[in-house]
Amino acid sequence: MTADAGETGPEHSRAVRGALPDARKALALAAERAAGVLAALPEVGRRSPDEQAAAAAAKGDVRALRCAFLDTHVDAVYGELTDHGTRYLRLGELAQSASTRFPGLVPTPEQLEAERSRPQASKEGHEIDQGIFFHRVLGSHSSGRHLLDAMLRPTPRALDLLPEFSETGQADLGSVRIERRGGAARLTMCRDDCLNAEDPRQVEDMETAVDLALLDPGTEVGLVRGGVMSHPRYSGRRVFSAGINLKALHSGGISLVDFLLRRELGYIHKLLRGVLVEDPARWHSRMVEKPWVAAVDGFAIGGGAQLLLVFDHVLAASDAFLSLPAAQEGIIPGASNFRLPRVAGARFSRRLILGGQKIWAAEPDARHLVDEVIDQAELDDAVERSLEVFRGPTIVANRRMLISAEESVDAFRLYMAEFALQQALRMYDDDVLDKVRRFSTRRSAVPS
Repeated sequence: MTADAGETGPEHSRAVRGALPDARKALALAAERAAGVLAALPEVGRRSPDEQAAAAAAKGDVRALRCAFLDTHVDAVYGELTDHGTRYLRLGELAQSASTRFPGLVPTPEQLEAERSRPQASKEGHEIDQGIFFHRVLGSHSSGRHLLDAMLRPTPRALDLLPEFSETGQADLGSVRIERRGGAARLTMCRDDCLNAEDPRQVEDMETAVDLALLDPGTEVGLVRGGVMSHPRYSGRRVFSAGINLKALHSGGISLVDFLLRRELGYIHKLLRGVLVEDPARWHSRMVEKPWVAAVDGFAIGGGAQLLLVFDHVLAASDAFLSLPAAQEGIIPGASNFRLPRVAGARFSRRLILGGQKIWAAEPDARHLVDEVIDQAELDDAVERSLEVFRGPTIVANRRMLISAEESVDAFRLYMAEFALQQALRMYDDDVLDKVRRFSTRRSAVPS
């Protein structure tokens, strides 16, 4: 690649580290020229080895400039996007605003829309540039903490539904149903068409349901459980979660921002820390927190097993199993690499994450993820007993102090900064693309 095509020599690195007005122009020009190189090449799946090398060089060169630009200006960029911290933008809103106000920094909505129509293996990989952006934003103490706060606020959808839910105690969100009974908000994952395999739709519904449970004044404790399935193999039986929807991943329906990052910084983080509200009457804490119980029927695979690490109490049917098949899928299992070693130790974590070990609830090793193992016929009663225990008046305060000691906000923030970049890179690595192709050709991803 020529210097003229890429605009990435030492002088260009210096330019993007200079004063912000000049730096943003230099970055925009470099990105425009790199885009021109890509536009002149055939589509991703039809490129020759030389053309693939040219595309990789063009993208790599301008990505180096993006890194240099953000290393120098990330807080100024974030301050401009959020009006000096007075606006709380969620991940998607922040990325979209950045694409408009800092051309070339992250992909445009048009680029992302074009990518969505393609299978994962046929994408250009523009999400890696989003990974770079969020890596630097989350890596900054001030900007990263502000973004975490933005993601802990209730969603507009939840605020719209809250009055009706508080009155009726029920809401059907599509892939998740929520019902309040006996002071407990019962969240039922009901994607019976895919064994509760997660996709952006379920992440959206889960975050809405978690917000409703946390904000509802009649709820003291939350429960998450899988619903009854219609799949022939599990017909009439409850299933907790089959993890990430691999068919959606292959088809391009799993995005870095709207799924992988939103899931971790949205509803899973809210399960742990609560929802952030601006209420002068809550002078003692901006967070509304409640204890959470999970009940595992059938299996908790991948993302399902990840969830268990943030619950206060986990029950599992004696015939259920757990696994984190990250090595098989080729991606990073969310924040499990951050949380699991703390509760289970380094050796067990490596067996589970790197080795893909499958663990039955009745095995001794399951104690790292499960508090109680119950015969399936007795699980309903055990769930009710647990919900009653976790309604105690001192639970929330002690829970808050335990979480404060176990997981600092800044440690989580720095982990998620690295996760944003490494997960983006993983999604477009050749071995992952080969894996999702193989998974997509199977008639069913039903575990055995």
